[in-house]
Amino acid sequence: MCDYSLMEYENRLATEGEVLVVHRFRSGSLGLASPDDCCKAQSNSVRPKTFWSIVKEFFQGIEAKSVPAVCIPPGARLILHGVPEPVQKSLAVGPDEEVAFMQISATAHSYRDAVRFRTGHTLRLQDLREGQLVEVVDLGYGSPEEPGVSELADHLPVAAADFRR
Repeated sequence: MCDYSLMEYENRLATEGEVLVVHRFRSGSLGLASPDDCCKAQSNSVRPKTFWSIVKEFFQGIEAKSVPAVCIPPGARLILHGVPEPVQKSLAVGPDEEVAFMQISATAHSYRDAVRFRTGHTLRLQDLREGQLVEVVDLGYGSPEEPGVSELADHLPVAAADFRR
């Protein structure tokens, strides 16, 4: 649902129809967040800081309170908007592509959240582009024909570097 690296942040479950953004959290990990929450955090950071707000931020961490991670259950259907051209070409997909959200591993302390394209290719959430929009179509909980983790391992390296451009 949410990678281990986002467990220190407040989090919530996504809702159907919601549009999210790929956001870089203070930990350096990419995750999904509400664009509204990201805008609020940005407007808080440009506000003049008082002595007490600086002290409070030091002890609490402003982003941990301001930008909650949005968790997606495995099997949810999403639409990735703005797929970069190199990825479109290498995976034979369009600029807006429906994907299935999944976890590719149960290993502790490893990134496990990923999306699977209709072509069968899988990319980790960490390999998506920061700022990319993701629309939640439905929060279904998987299907019997969904491939297992071992079948997905062959597809992981495909075009991951192209998503960062």
